[in-house]
Amino acid sequence: MLGKKPKKPMTPKQKKIAKAYGDPNKITRGDIITLAKKKKGEVVEAKKGRKITKKKSKKSGAKPKNAALYARVKAEAKRKFKVYPSAYANAWLVRTYKKRGGTYA
Repeated sequence: MLGKKPKKPMTPKQKKIAKAYGDPNKITRGDIITLAKKKKGEVVEAKKGRKITKKKSKKSGAKPKNAALYARVKAEAKRKFKVYPSAYANAWLVRTYKKRGGTYA
């Protein structure tokens, strides 16, 4: 019996999850994680094709009012910086957009 560890007894939480998933011998750590994420409200692909569809609403950031100007400045940023998007490139983008009269909603 070298190399094999004896199975630990299930905790009450695991028993509850096993009851929800059917056969307690087929419970995996992934099932526990899936149910934990379900409580947080994330979208998760569960085992056996089950899908949990509850999702938190995502906060949206400020959007530029002048889309054409923003697109021109963004194209300049892509040409100017080797790595885009990056913190430096995005800071330059916002600063230049505002200098040229752009505003955010």
